Amino acid sequence: MPWTENDYPASMKNLDPVVREKAIEIANALVQEEHYHDGKAIPIAIDKAREYVENHKDD
Repeated sequence: MPWTENDYPASMKNLDPVVREKAIEIANALVQEEHYHDGKAIPIAIDKAREYVENHKDD
């Protein structure tokens, strides 16, 4: 079941909302398209989301 803005992993609870939204998107893609397990997808998604938001904050 994909994560949503209302139902996401506890480790995303304290993220900035913009980062959390991107992390949810990335985590869902890793699980659905790349067949990652949740435990591996979540930390990768959080790191990539932080990176993405940092690199696109002036857009």
